[in-house]
Amino acid sequence: MSKESLAEQIANRLRRDILRGKLLPGMSVKERDIAAEIGVSRTPIREAIRILSKEGLVELRPSRSPIVALSDMSEVSDQIEVLVALEKLSAELACKNASSDEIKHLSDITDYMANHFDSTDPLDMFEIDMSFHTAIAAASGNKALADTHGTFLRRLWRARYLSAIQKRNRDRVVNHHTAILDALRAGDGTAARDAIDNHLQHLARDIRSVIEQETATESE
Repeated sequence: MSKESLAEQIANRLRRDILRGKLLPGMSVKERDIAAEIGVSRTPIREAIRILSKEGLVELRPSRSPIVALSDMSEVSDQIEVLVALEKLSAELACKNASSDEIKHLSDITDYMANHFDSTDPLDMFEIDMSFHTAIAAASGNKALADTHGTFLRRLWRARYLSAIQKRNRDRVVNHHTAILDALRAGDGTAARDAIDNHLQHLARDIRSVIEQETATESE
Protein backbone atom coordinates (compact mmCIF):
# COMPACT_ATOMS: atom_id res chain seq x y z
CA MET A 1 0.00 0.00 0.00
CA SER A 2 1.45 3.36 -0.99
CA LYS A 3 1.80 6.22 1.48
CA GLU A 4 -0.52 8.29 -0.69
CA SER A 5 -3.31 5.71 -0.55
CA LEU A 6 -2.78 5.30 3.19
CA ALA A 7 -2.99 9.07 3.67
CA GLU A 8 -6.26 9.14 1.72
CA GLN A 9 -7.67 6.38 3.90
CA ILE A 10 -6.66 8.22 7.06
CA ALA A 11 -8.08 11.48 5.70
CA ASN A 12 -11.37 9.71 5.05
CA ARG A 13 -11.40 8.31 8.59
CA LEU A 14 -10.70 11.74 10.10
CA ARG A 15 -13.24 13.38 7.81
CA ARG A 16 -15.93 11.02 9.06
CA ASP A 17 -14.85 11.63 12.67
CA ILE A 18 -15.33 15.35 12.06
CA LEU A 19 -18.72 14.86 10.42
CA ARG A 20 -19.94 12.57 13.21
CA GLY A 21 -18.81 15.04 15.88
CA LYS A 22 -16.07 12.88 17.37
CA LEU A 23 -13.74 15.76 16.45
CA LEU A 24 -15.52 19.06 17.12
CA PRO A 25 -14.69 22.55 15.77
CA GLY A 26 -11.75 24.02 17.65
CA MET A 27 -10.44 20.65 18.86
CA SER A 28 -6.77 19.84 18.30
CA VAL A 29 -5.90 17.20 15.75
CA LYS A 30 -2.82 15.60 17.32
CA GLU A 31 -0.61 13.68 14.90
CA ARG A 32 1.04 11.62 17.66
CA ASP A 33 -2.24 10.48 19.21
CA ILE A 34 -3.79 9.58 15.85
CA ALA A 35 -0.66 7.71 14.76
CA ALA A 36 -0.68 5.70 18.00
CA GLU A 37 -4.40 4.94 17.69
CA ILE A 38 -4.18 3.77 14.09
CA GLY A 39 -0.75 2.15 14.38
CA VAL A 40 1.08 4.04 11.64
CA SER A 41 3.91 6.56 11.44
CA ARG A 42 3.22 10.27 11.64
CA THR A 43 4.12 10.84 7.97
CA PRO A 44 0.80 9.64 6.45
CA ILE A 45 -1.07 11.38 9.31
CA ARG A 46 0.61 14.66 8.37
CA GLU A 47 -0.34 14.17 4.71
CA ALA A 48 -3.93 13.30 5.64
CA ILE A 49 -4.17 16.51 7.67
CA ARG A 50 -2.91 18.48 4.66
CA ILE A 51 -5.67 16.92 2.56
CA LEU A 52 -8.30 17.97 5.10
CA SER A 53 -6.75 21.44 5.31
CA LYS A 54 -7.21 21.91 1.56
CA GLU A 55 -10.85 20.90 2.03
CA GLY A 56 -11.30 23.51 4.75
CA LEU A 57 -12.04 20.92 7.44
CA VAL A 58 -8.78 21.44 9.36
CA GLU A 59 -6.90 24.66 10.10
CA LEU A 60 -3.10 24.49 10.13
CA ARG A 61 -1.27 26.57 12.75
CA PRO A 62 2.47 27.40 12.86
CA SER A 63 4.31 25.47 15.59
CA ARG A 64 1.03 24.23 17.06
CA SER A 65 -1.29 21.29 16.49
CA PRO A 66 -3.88 21.75 13.73
CA ILE A 67 -7.47 22.22 14.83
CA VAL A 68 -10.83 21.29 13.36
CA ALA A 69 -11.84 24.41 11.46
CA LEU A 70 -14.45 26.77 12.83
CA SER A 71 -17.27 27.75 10.46
CA ASP A 72 -17.28 31.25 9.00
CA MET A 73 -20.79 32.03 7.70
CA SER A 74 -19.64 34.80 5.37
CA GLU A 75 -17.11 32.50 3.73
CA VAL A 76 -19.58 29.61 3.61
CA SER A 77 -22.25 31.84 1.99
CA ASP A 78 -19.81 32.85 -0.75
CA GLN A 79 -18.92 29.20 -1.36
CA ILE A 80 -22.58 28.18 -1.55
CA GLU A 81 -23.25 30.78 -4.25
CA VAL A 82 -20.39 29.40 -6.32
CA LEU A 83 -21.38 25.77 -5.74
CA VAL A 84 -25.00 26.34 -6.78
CA ALA A 85 -23.86 28.10 -9.96
CA LEU A 86 -21.49 25.23 -10.73
CA GLU A 87 -24.21 22.63 -10.14
CA LYS A 88 -26.61 24.41 -12.50
CA LEU A 89 -23.99 24.70 -15.23
CA SER A 90 -22.97 21.06 -14.71
CA ALA A 91 -26.56 19.89 -15.16
CA GLU A 92 -27.07 22.05 -18.24
CA LEU A 93 -23.91 20.74 -19.91
CA ALA A 94 -24.69 17.15 -18.86
CA CYS A 95 -27.93 17.41 -20.83
CA LYS A 96 -25.78 17.83 -23.93
CA ASN A 97 -22.80 15.66 -23.11
CA ALA A 98 -23.79 12.84 -20.73
CA SER A 99 -23.37 9.33 -22.10
CA SER A 100 -25.97 6.63 -21.68
CA ASP A 101 -23.69 4.93 -19.14
CA GLU A 102 -23.47 8.13 -17.11
CA ILE A 103 -27.25 8.54 -17.13
CA LYS A 104 -27.56 4.90 -16.08
CA HIS A 105 -25.14 5.51 -13.21
CA LEU A 106 -27.21 8.49 -12.02
CA SER A 107 -30.36 6.38 -12.29
CA ASP A 108 -28.76 3.60 -10.20
CA ILE A 109 -27.81 6.10 -7.47
CA THR A 110 -31.35 7.50 -7.40
CA ASP A 111 -32.87 4.01 -7.22
CA TYR A 112 -30.53 3.05 -4.39
CA MET A 113 -31.48 6.16 -2.42
CA ALA A 114 -35.17 5.47 -2.95
CA ASN A 115 -34.89 1.86 -1.81
CA HIS A 116 -32.37 2.17 1.03
CA PHE A 117 -32.72 5.71 2.40
CA ASP A 118 -34.19 4.78 5.77
CA SER A 119 -32.05 1.68 6.33
CA THR A 120 -28.69 3.25 5.49
CA ASP A 121 -26.43 5.06 7.95
CA PRO A 122 -27.05 8.83 7.51
CA LEU A 123 -23.40 9.57 6.79
CA ASP A 124 -23.20 6.77 4.22
CA MET A 125 -26.39 8.05 2.58
CA PHE A 126 -25.03 11.60 2.55
CA GLU A 127 -21.91 10.41 0.73
CA ILE A 128 -24.10 8.55 -1.78
CA ASP A 129 -26.14 11.73 -2.26
CA MET A 130 -22.98 13.76 -2.91
CA SER A 131 -21.80 11.11 -5.39
CA PHE A 132 -24.94 11.92 -7.44
CA HIS A 133 -23.89 15.56 -7.70
CA THR A 134 -20.28 14.65 -8.43
CA ALA A 135 -21.46 12.32 -11.22
CA ILE A 136 -23.44 15.15 -12.83
CA ALA A 137 -20.36 17.37 -12.80
CA ALA A 138 -18.34 14.55 -14.40
CA ALA A 139 -21.08 14.03 -17.00
CA SER A 140 -20.83 17.70 -18.01
CA GLY A 141 -17.83 16.74 -20.12
CA ASN A 142 -15.90 19.73 -18.77
CA LYS A 143 -12.98 18.63 -16.60
CA ALA A 144 -12.22 22.13 -15.34
CA LEU A 145 -15.82 22.47 -14.21
CA ALA A 146 -15.83 19.03 -12.55
CA ASP A 147 -12.56 19.74 -10.71
CA THR A 148 -13.78 23.13 -9.49
CA HIS A 149 -17.10 21.65 -8.41
CA GLY A 150 -15.24 18.98 -6.44
CA THR A 151 -13.17 21.62 -4.66
CA PHE A 152 -16.20 23.60 -3.51
CA LEU A 153 -18.16 20.47 -2.65
CA ARG A 154 -15.36 19.36 -0.32
CA ARG A 155 -15.11 22.80 1.28
CA LEU A 156 -18.82 22.65 2.15
CA TRP A 157 -18.78 18.97 3.10
CA ARG A 158 -19.25 19.38 6.86
CA ALA A 159 -21.78 22.22 6.73
CA ARG A 160 -23.79 20.42 4.08
CA TYR A 161 -23.78 17.15 6.01
CA LEU A 162 -24.99 18.81 9.22
CA SER A 163 -27.74 20.52 7.25
CA ALA A 164 -28.71 17.26 5.53
CA ILE A 165 -29.14 15.27 8.73
CA GLN A 166 -31.27 18.01 10.29
CA LYS A 167 -33.51 18.14 7.20
CA ARG A 168 -33.42 14.37 6.52
CA ASN A 169 -36.50 13.57 4.44
CA ARG A 170 -36.60 10.60 2.08
CA ASP A 171 -39.48 11.78 -0.12
CA ARG A 172 -38.02 15.24 -0.64
CA VAL A 173 -34.57 13.92 -1.51
CA VAL A 174 -35.83 11.19 -3.85
CA ASN A 175 -38.35 13.48 -5.60
CA HIS A 176 -35.72 16.18 -6.14
CA HIS A 177 -33.15 13.76 -7.50
CA THR A 178 -35.75 12.13 -9.74
CA ALA A 179 -36.69 15.53 -11.20
CA ILE A 180 -33.04 16.25 -11.95
CA LEU A 181 -32.59 12.80 -13.51
CA ASP A 182 -35.73 13.18 -15.66
CA ALA A 183 -34.44 16.49 -17.03
CA LEU A 184 -31.06 14.95 -17.83
CA ARG A 185 -32.72 12.01 -19.60
CA ALA A 186 -34.80 14.44 -21.66
CA GLY A 187 -31.76 16.55 -22.48
CA ASP A 188 -33.65 19.62 -21.24
CA GLY A 189 -31.04 22.07 -19.95
CA THR A 190 -33.57 24.60 -18.68
CA ALA A 191 -35.49 21.97 -16.74
CA ALA A 192 -32.24 20.60 -15.32
CA ARG A 193 -31.18 24.05 -14.06
CA ASP A 194 -34.64 24.59 -12.57
CA ALA A 195 -34.55 21.19 -10.84
CA ILE A 196 -31.13 21.95 -9.35
CA ASP A 197 -32.36 25.36 -8.24
CA ASN A 198 -35.38 23.81 -6.55
CA HIS A 199 -33.17 21.21 -4.86
CA LEU A 200 -30.65 23.73 -3.51
CA GLN A 201 -32.76 26.85 -3.03
CA HIS A 202 -32.79 26.59 0.78
CA LEU A 203 -29.21 25.34 1.16
CA ALA A 204 -27.80 28.67 2.37
CA ARG A 205 -30.64 29.16 4.85
CA ASP A 206 -30.35 25.64 6.22
CA ILE A 207 -26.59 25.83 6.60
CA ARG A 208 -26.84 29.24 8.27
CA SER A 209 -29.25 27.74 10.80
CA VAL A 210 -26.83 24.90 11.56
CA ILE A 211 -23.86 27.25 11.99
CA GLU A 212 -25.83 29.61 14.22
CA GLN A 213 -26.88 26.71 16.44
CA GLU A 214 -23.32 25.45 16.61
CA THR A 215 -21.96 28.91 17.41
CA ALA A 216 -24.53 29.35 20.18
CA THR A 217 -23.56 25.97 21.67
CA GLU A 218 -19.84 26.84 21.59
CA SER A 219 -20.46 30.13 23.42
CA GLU A 220 -22.40 28.52 26.28
